[in-house]
Amino acid sequence: MAREPAPVDAGRWRRAVRRVFGRPWPWVALALLGFVVPITARVAQPPEPPLPVMGTLPDFALVDQEGKSYGAGDLRGHVWMAGFIFTRCPTICPAITTTMAGIQKRARGIEQGFRLVSFSVDPGHDTPPVLADYARKHRVSPRMWKLLTGELEAIKTTVTDGLKISMGEPPEGEQDFASIFHGTHFVLVDQQMRIRGYYDSSAPDVADRVLHDAAMLLNRGD
Repeated sequence: MAREPAPVDAGRWRRAVRRVFGRPWPWVALALLGFVVPITARVAQPPEPPLPVMGTLPDFALVDQEGKSYGAGDLRGHVWMAGFIFTRCPTICPAITTTMAGIQKRARGIEQGFRLVSFSVDPGHDTPPVLADYARKHRVSPRMWKLLTGELEAIKTTVTDGLKISMGEPPEGEQDFASIFHGTHFVLVDQQMRIRGYYDSSAPDVADRVLHDAAMLLNRGD
């Protein structure tokens, strides 16, 4: 004849549970497990592949908003992002500058190794005093962000031949400045003056992507 199972002693069970969980070590073990598992999962993930190398920028020397010579020699050793504007632009340039200002604000943690550079595609009008006034209006940090001008041919060589961004010839008529055209992508350049990425300046996540990739270049150097 089959035996009936022995009745469970509820009191004994409760006392056993209290003895185990009334001590600190089970809680410490659970806390450590919750801490270690996410770290292990992150460590197990393969590292991100390096950014592609899309070309090497030749040396250049232009003039910044303070009227000082500024160029490749000042940027080498830094990761930097280039943008393209002109101060009379009534359309896309204000948005590009606003986006760059947002990146400047968010880049405080990497400001030692990161720079922003705006190239004027209307250098005949955008003299250093004009750029300085534009910089003040947009709260440009002169240490992190340079606005560059210079001779038209020097600008074109750097922008079109070096950075591979389209740029039209500024018209001679003062009333035709709105027709100046230029590329609107940002360009990320590494410490060795190698082009590592192009970014649509109007994309909603462009600041996140630029800052992520700039930090990766600064941290890994590849």
